[in-house]
Amino acid sequence: MWYFAWILGILLACSLGIINGLWLEQVEANELADEENKNNLKE
Repeated sequence: MWYFAWILGILLACSLGIINGLWLEQVEANELADEENKNNLKE
């Protein structure tokens, strides 16, 4: 049964990596959108 726990651990690690990558992309997109909004307000 050790293989079951090992597979679950691998899947959990992969899932966290994917979620972290998606979160990072979203944070960068939000920062760019905030900068564009600030530039539009100055005009």
